[in-house]
Amino acid sequence: MPQMGESIAEGTLSKWLKKVGDEVKRDEPIFEISTDKVDAEIPAPTAGVLAEILVTEGQTVPVQTLVARIETEKGAAIGAGASAPAPAAAAPAAAGGPPVKQSTSAPSTERHPVPAPAAIAAPANGNGLEDRLRTKSSPLVRKIAAEHGIELAAMRGSGIQGRVTKRDIEQHLASGAAAPAAQRASMHAPAGAVQHGPPAEPWAGDRVEAMSKIRALTSDHMVASRRTNAHVTSFFEIDLTRIARIRQRNRAAFEAQTGQKLTFLPFIIKTVVDTLKQFPVLNAAVSGSNIIYRKQYNIGIAVALDWGLIVPVIKGADDLSLSGLTRQLNDLAERARAKKLKPEEVQQATFTITNPGVFGSLMGTPIIPLGTSAILGLGAIEKRPKVVTGADGEDTIAIRTCAYFSLSFDHRIVDGADADKFLASLKKGLESFPENAI
Repeated sequence: MPQMGESIAEGTLSKWLKKVGDEVKRDEPIFEISTDKVDAEIPAPTAGVLAEILVTEGQTVPVQTLVARIETEKGAAIGAGASAPAPAAAAPAAAGGPPVKQSTSAPSTERHPVPAPAAIAAPANGNGLEDRLRTKSSPLVRKIAAEHGIELAAMRGSGIQGRVTKRDIEQHLASGAAAPAAQRASMHAPAGAVQHGPPAEPWAGDRVEAMSKIRALTSDHMVASRRTNAHVTSFFEIDLTRIARIRQRNRAAFEAQTGQKLTFLPFIIKTVVDTLKQFPVLNAAVSGSNIIYRKQYNIGIAVALDWGLIVPVIKGADDLSLSGLTRQLNDLAERARAKKLKPEEVQQATFTITNPGVFGSLMGTPIIPLGTSAILGLGAIEKRPKVVTGADGEDTIAIRTCAYFSLSFDHRIVDGADADKFLASLKKGLESFPENAI
């Protein structure tokens, strides 16, 4: 199990792309993983034959756990198939079993004596690396803890970095320390929050499936944001006719020169960054009773995938031209769909843009990502009849290319006046975009 980020201590093996006996090439994807930060395909470290699978789909294991063996010597015997979970699989093969002459695998962790059952400890401030690692338990453990109103940060488990395992929490519950049923939290509420109603129960004929890793993380993040940020949303209609004409006039030459398709989004990102410089509170974050004004302009772009939602981040967007923004945008979106993103490429956004308009949505009220103060939603870009005043002062009906823009902002630090001024300035910037900007 690879280390996919400095603060990531475990990963869930979500899918095997190869089966035992399959030949694999060096750097060919052989399995998929999900972590707290990103989904990714993991390439083979060497060419050979997949001899043995040690961690099955759906298992969550610490980083550096041995997950499989690749036989690199032609003609060597192949294992019989998937075996027991990783810790047990590290034991020597049974007597009489086929020897593996030479194999390449991920480094395994050393086996340690099982520590004593988890004990309640005094809650830490939660800011240290150890605290952050310890509270990032598996989705199953977090679900059990939330259902029983248990604060994971107040427990020290037997797992890596003191993480609480399923066995730890089961022993804790068996000791009678669980919260009363009436005070149990819902599975998506922070520990200690009272459930507002009974959980849904499946009926006859219903299909029940566990949330995927990315769906569970999205769920937790959305609920936490709604409980943390004071959400308010403002709407503006913006005329994009000028942008449409500039784009149409330069489209062929731009694509021939860069090899990239020119869409509306790079124009919007560039104008958003220019507008954020005028309204720094929209590029800020709340830290207790302090406001952190970010000097970086890192724009998160929500990308809808078949299996969930991910937000890759364009770092240093203020230093990029239209062509640079287009390249970054297309590259991140393509690698997000191919599960090739690195954890650091979905972190440290200072402002986010989501574009449900590509599916036909006219407007929406997006949820603010934690750690930021605003998110911009783009509605469908379409031609509409509008009243236009001519040079002679006469009003006429004209066909204009328009879209509704929505800005959800954290009312704790962003006043409604500032949000509306931001949108008004963004509207002005887009409707007067320089002709020679490409």
